[in-house]
Amino acid sequence: MNIDIKTAWQVFYNEFITKSGYERVFKGLLNTLIIAVLGLIIGIIIGTMLSVTKVVPQKRTGAKVLSKLTDIYVGLFRGTPVVVQLLIFYYVLFPIIGLGSLPALTVAIITFGMNSGAYVCEIMRSGILSVDKGQMEAGRAVGLSYGRTMTKIVIPQAIKNILPTLGNEFISLVKETSVASFITVIDLTKAFQNIAAANYEYLIPYIVLALCYLVIVYIITLIIKLLERRLRASDRR
Repeated sequence: MNIDIKTAWQVFYNEFITKSGYERVFKGLLNTLIIAVLGLIIGIIIGTMLSVTKVVPQKRTGAKVLSKLTDIYVGLFRGTPVVVQLLIFYYVLFPIIGLGSLPALTVAIITFGMNSGAYVCEIMRSGILSVDKGQMEAGRAVGLSYGRTMTKIVIPQAIKNILPTLGNEFISLVKETSVASFITVIDLTKAFQNIAAANYEYLIPYIVLALCYLVIVYIITLIIKLLERRLRASDRR
């Protein structure tokens, strides 16, 4: 099959610039970043709380029950595709509990956040376990409760240890948002799909789409490296 690159580019330029396709792309990019950023924030909050239930001493019945519930939560969200979770939340679960009027973007943020929480739970748990046990003992020795020692001493150090892994989770979230269109969200991928479908010319739109994701991931990687450098500098001081 012969592909006329010049014609393909002209068609794309006409749709992207002349017909203001760039407005859809900017809206899709904004939605992609909103879902990824807020999803990661929700994931960190949920994952941190869940990870604590896994590392607290399992001496009481309540702690054991919470640990088992965490295992179920993590197993459900890590064991099913995120696109299936999106469909269930948007078309089944939220309508059943009376939240069927929620905007698709909000549902996507919540779903990606809860999905990310399952992964961050394991990431944070490994980070907490990597902190020397003496840190917890030192906190308790100066009169801090278990909870305050965890939030003031252990978890901040754990976050430093897992920062690169959290960066990878953020990158994964950015790429996974490409399935948000299954619940009618106009994300970056959907925006380019619409441009391509307008003239049935898919070559240039999808190449530009891939380049957009590469640039986003590259920028995130640079930010993570910068944060790591600053944290190492603060440790030396």
